[in-house]
Amino acid sequence: MIELSRREEQVLLAIWNLKEEAYLLAIREHLSQLTNNSWSVGIIHKPLMQLERKGCVTSFMGDATARRGGRRKKIYRITREGIESLKLLKNEHDALWRDFLMMEMP
Repeated sequence: MIELSRREEQVLLAIWNLKEEAYLLAIREHLSQLTNNSWSVGIIHKPLMQLERKGCVTSFMGDATARRGGRRKKIYRITREGIESLKLLKNEHDALWRDFLMMEMP
C-alpha cells in the first residue's frame, strides 16, 4: 500500500470526484466547498506533486481554450495504484471507526 497523508487522501478523492475536470483550480474549489474551508493553490499543489511522484496520479496538458486566453490547463487522473491505495485506506478507516462508534459514551 502506498502511504497517503490526510491532505493527499483529500486531493486524491477530489480528483476521483471531478473526473475529466480535475485540474488545480477545480480541485481547490471542490475541496473548499466540501470542507467549508479556504484552500490555497499551494496547499493543493504540494500533495499533487507528491501523488504524482508516488504513482497515484498522472497528469497531462489539456487543450488551449479561448476562455482561458489560449492557455492550457494541467489535468490530473487517478491511477490504478491511487484507487487501490484509497480502497485500502477506506477499509483501514472503517475498521478503526467501527470500534469507536460502538463504544458507549460515559
